[in-house]
Amino acid sequence: MRKILTLFLLVGLATNSFAQQKGDFRMRLRATAVIPQESATISTINGNVDISNTIIPELDFTYFLAKNFSANLILGTTKHEVSAVNTALGNVDLGKVWLLPPTLTLAYHLPVSKQVQPYVGAGVNYTIFYGVKDGPAIAKTTYKNTFAPAAQLGVDFDISKKLFLNFDVKKLWLSTDATVTTLPSVAGGATVVADTKINPWLCSFGIGIKL
Repeated sequence: MRKILTLFLLVGLATNSFAQQKGDFRMRLRATAVIPQESATISTINGNVDISNTIIPELDFTYFLAKNFSANLILGTTKHEVSAVNTALGNVDLGKVWLLPPTLTLAYHLPVSKQVQPYVGAGVNYTIFYGVKDGPAIAKTTYKNTFAPAAQLGVDFDISKKLFLNFDVKKLWLSTDATVTTLPSVAGGATVVADTKINPWLCSFGIGIKL
């Protein structure tokens, strides 16, 4: 029993010595793969939606509000090709759209060792749709900006006193309403509404600095 208590005491002291402290600040630059898990309910013409994957640069800012607890803000923008598939009109190229999805999470960092610090977090995303370029058969497409819950899991690997590598995975439960109007030559200029679930995975790898 004494040995077990001693072991727990040593682990506790080690964990405390490796803890991230209130006021610590980190910045990360990562390459992020944005992988939508898309589906849609489309009025009138039925069918589904196809949204392209993409890879983007992303900035992450982390500030420790308390020992081992941080607020994390990610910034990046992503461009996707969008198509309606298997509809009554066949496959329809809806064009391209840019997404600006700032995401704020709160995370707990578990100091496993001096060099390895995994973390888990949850928060909220707000996605702004902009820069829409309509497909050849489309007169106008609009997307509704929206909030979405977010979850994350990641780990930092120290490679020096100031620098570290980072792996991070996030899941966004993101949905939007898309309103699409075709050209008059296509179905008489019909307007359809698509309740669209994007639900992307964001898989990131990069380097960070402790400031």
